[in-house]
Amino acid sequence: MAPLDRRRFLSQLAAAAAVSAVAGVRPAAAGLAAAPRRRLLCFTKSAGWEHSVVKREAGDAPSLVERTLTAMAAREGFDVVCTKDGGVFTPEGLRAYDALFFFTTGDLTTPGTDGQPPMPPAGKQALLDAVRDGKGFVGVHSATDTFHTRRAPGTPATAPTAAGTLDPYLAMLGAEFIIHGAQQAAPVRTVDAAFPGAGDFAAGVPRMGEWYSLRDFAPDLHVVQVLETAGMTGAPYSRGPYPVTWARRHGAGRVFYTALGHREEEWADPAFLGLLRGGIRWAVGDVAAATPPNLAAAAPHSADLPPIGA
Repeated sequence: MAPLDRRRFLSQLAAAAAVSAVAGVRPAAAGLAAAPRRRLLCFTKSAGWEHSVVKREAGDAPSLVERTLTAMAAREGFDVVCTKDGGVFTPEGLRAYDALFFFTTGDLTTPGTDGQPPMPPAGKQALLDAVRDGKGFVGVHSATDTFHTRRAPGTPATAPTAAGTLDPYLAMLGAEFIIHGAQQAAPVRTVDAAFPGAGDFAAGVPRMGEWYSLRDFAPDLHVVQVLETAGMTGAPYSRGPYPVTWARRHGAGRVFYTALGHREEEWADPAFLGLLRGGIRWAVGDVAAATPPNLAAAAPHSADLPPIGA
């Protein structure tokens, strides 16, 4: 499947503008006006479960995520190329991009659920090398449900991960998905309101979501938001508060992730889209933010995993 190239990008702007207006995405600040024009690769291959927000419509019409990023790009002054074709993951193919956006699932080196072309055998390493060498990386929701760590059959999901065995993609990203329970409302607490775009979340107000329970947090995470688990129902949340939005450095690259974004209405929510915009701008280096490691202070019980089986 061919990427949505610039001609197609321009043809979508009229429809996308309505999405952006509803979302309330703020125009680029004056301080960003002189920044170089950035190029973002939006990759939404689903080798595992295909979420509704990345499912293309009849006739290969762009998905909700693709339309929303297209609208944001038009307002913010960057370019976006959307694809589900893993063939772009070569050193040459990635050279054209400043940052990579993932809303993906499963082993992306296989055709998987959506049947779209997988990454070539060396594609995963090309991705990791690109980020290490300075590309930005933005992961949303199921990016943590991608390239899982290989564990022996029958190993409980909450068994400790043996030293040195964590999948290198997940080590780059900062954590791994375990499981989720029923969708429910829960508060997201912003730890660092100074991080670009994070200041618009109302304190203590529950948000509906499909909340991923996560594990193996990188010790150098700069936690931006945590999920307040008190009062949540289901075994996946029988644990202390844990990070759901963070930033970290990976070599010369900047990595941003948020577990939000499962539900369709989130892609018209000004707070979520402001956070996403800020994460993208930080990942490409257009805005500065202090991102010292703060995992121990922000989520001291993040390593206490829930009582679930294999």
